[in-house]
Amino acid sequence: MILSFKRRLSLLIYLSVLLVTAGSLSSQQVAALDLEYIQRATVFIMQTRNVGNNLIISCVGTGTIVSRDGLILTNAHSTVSNANCPGDTLVVALNVHLAEPPVPRFQAEIVQADPGLDLALLRITRESDGKLIEPGSLTLPYVEVGDSSALQLDDTITVVGYPNIGDDPIAVERGTVTGFMAEPSGGSKSWIKTSATIRGTMSGGGAYNQRGQLIGVPTTAPLSSSSPEATCLIVQDTNGDDLVNSSDSCIPVGGFINSLRPANFVSPLLRAAALGISVEMVTSFTQPQQSGGAPDLRYIGFSPSVNEAGMPTSIIRSLPTGANSLYLFFDYDNMTPETVYELQVFTNGVQNANFSLSPVRWSGGSSGLWYIGSSGQTWPNGVYDFTLLVNGVAADNTRLVVGEVTQGNAQFSDLIFGLRDLQGNILGNSFVLPTGNVAFARFLYRNMAEGTPWAQIWYYEGEEVQRIEAQWLAEDGTDGTKDISVESAGGLLPGSYRLELYIENRLAAVSNFTLAGAQAGGAFARIFTGEHFTTASTPDEARNAARISSFSTGTQSIYTLFDWEQLAAGTLWTLEFTVDGNPFYRRTVPWNGPGTGENFLIRLFNTGGVPDGTYEMNLSVGAVRLASTQARVGIGQLPIDRFATTGGVQLRGQLLDSETLEGVSGVSVLLISADYSVADFTRDWRQDQLYDMTISDRNGRFQIERPLQRDTLYSIVILAEGYLPITADAVEVNDDTHPDNSPIDITLHLTRG
Repeated sequence: MILSFKRRLSLLIYLSVLLVTAGSLSSQQVAALDLEYIQRATVFIMQTRNVGNNLIISCVGTGTIVSRDGLILTNAHSTVSNANCPGDTLVVALNVHLAEPPVPRFQAEIVQADPGLDLALLRITRESDGKLIEPGSLTLPYVEVGDSSALQLDDTITVVGYPNIGDDPIAVERGTVTGFMAEPSGGSKSWIKTSATIRGTMSGGGAYNQRGQLIGVPTTAPLSSSSPEATCLIVQDTNGDDLVNSSDSCIPVGGFINSLRPANFVSPLLRAAALGISVEMVTSFTQPQQSGGAPDLRYIGFSPSVNEAGMPTSIIRSLPTGANSLYLFFDYDNMTPETVYELQVFTNGVQNANFSLSPVRWSGGSSGLWYIGSSGQTWPNGVYDFTLLVNGVAADNTRLVVGEVTQGNAQFSDLIFGLRDLQGNILGNSFVLPTGNVAFARFLYRNMAEGTPWAQIWYYEGEEVQRIEAQWLAEDGTDGTKDISVESAGGLLPGSYRLELYIENRLAAVSNFTLAGAQAGGAFARIFTGEHFTTASTPDEARNAARISSFSTGTQSIYTLFDWEQLAAGTLWTLEFTVDGNPFYRRTVPWNGPGTGENFLIRLFNTGGVPDGTYEMNLSVGAVRLASTQARVGIGQLPIDRFATTGGVQLRGQLLDSETLEGVSGVSVLLISADYSVADFTRDWRQDQLYDMTISDRNGRFQIERPLQRDTLYSIVILAEGYLPITADAVEVNDDTHPDNSPIDITLHLTRG
């Protein structure tokens, strides 16, 4: 038996690397950064495609295992097939020895992805040779996802990833949190900025707080290899001429990264993967033809803050000393999810990484108004130059001075929209109005002197529809609120509108709003109606099935439906699903269907049955929720995680050198399932025979996370390089040997051999 173990020692050490301790990631034990453990949970991902008999690498990146059964968090741009990354097979390489490059070990499939946030969840499903892996049989190292909202400026973080295209061992970069950046896609902390030096191939990896929790994903989007500004590497003979040269295609890797996607954005993806629910848009419409124009960004103005609809509160020309909030607004056209955009900021001629945004994938619609900004971080005095880039090419630039006094200037601010009642009140939800003949706007004004030239310009779908130029009237006063309106005798069409206000030919305020639906309750828009849940054998049956608010446990397919009216093509709308109040699906996309229709159909599906819980569908336009419906499955509450409720006894202890009595690190402790003996395992060496396992820490301590069940026979194998193995069959926990559920603590001495 000992000789058998020695022959297989290197293989088992390799297996143990894959199945590293879950005990060290226990929330009760994580008190400090366990870097070695994190490195073992970090993988290298290659997106590949078959060309003839050759496997061609199209894109590469880093990923992090976030569940014991093989869920991997990474970027979407390097894994979801697209024009820049056209591969169809994802190969996952893992650490065998931390000081060496990773070794290809598995294949994975995409189970959840959000291209806008550039995040994806993969699941390991096959061995590297394509052999299927039984679901639930893996026991891999995985990290805990932390709360990124708790991060503060100057917090220390550690970034882990692969610094090259698989030729080098894993790298570790340390730095601090230097700022936060806001976007419409994610609010005030859409991006975490860091001083860490992060290479492009570390994109998709992990950034960790001092407790060892993953709090961010380094994210960048390399330009297409055809772009002259692209950074890419040629590593393979892709054209079959037996040469590796400039004639071969290259792998885009990008430059250095200074931006992290917050880990909190991952929660819906993880929740959906854990539920095993797929969300299918059964109703689909023909995609509208693109205009064919090149992506474009055009500067609009700066604002000190944004309102609840993501619109500027006012437009400013300078920023006073000590200001800690600034947002750059710009128009965008012809953008796609594969467009790469970037913001470069220079302060007094020197590039300012804290306020710049490295190249990332576009997360908005095809056209509209966007912003990049920051709050809670002081902008030092100086001259700031801002340059927006699209696909590596400068699109627009502007300048702002911080430190100038702006008191006393005439100002418009705080635009809101609605309908006006007979008493002169503006009613509605401010930024989504029902269609009709008139729409009102109200704004604040300050320091307006009599006779000051001002103007209001209204746009519909980018085209000017009404312009009024005038001089400020004495009866309006210098400070107050003012109502204005846009009218059409034939009715205002549904779609996207904009109001721009000018003072002395200078843009002073701007905001977009949407007209859609009919009037409901006076000033509110009725866009989505008839929303409900049902179940049926086919989509056609679902369209005519009765409404259902309670489903039996094990229901595989649940449908949601809604009707809509007067919704213009291109209007951004949001579909969200929650379970027990927690989102597991959220997508914002342009509407591309007819303006009015019935029975938009969505399917929630799980082959094992949609888990028990209370499910809710929410429909929104912009930031305004317009419809919601709820249904219950089974008991109406998600079951608690099975590992959290499993009864049993936890096994832990310490492994010591028998001579020095010092702890031995890196020892593999394997617990074999009840159906197998040590002999069975050493003969077949199959992962599905393992119940759980761990590796001892630097002090020789170990902990098996999965509890041992009572009156169940297990086998145990303990292996370490340079020591004789320890094996035992028929390890059992029962009421006689262990009457309570307190952990079993053991100390074992290893003999050198």
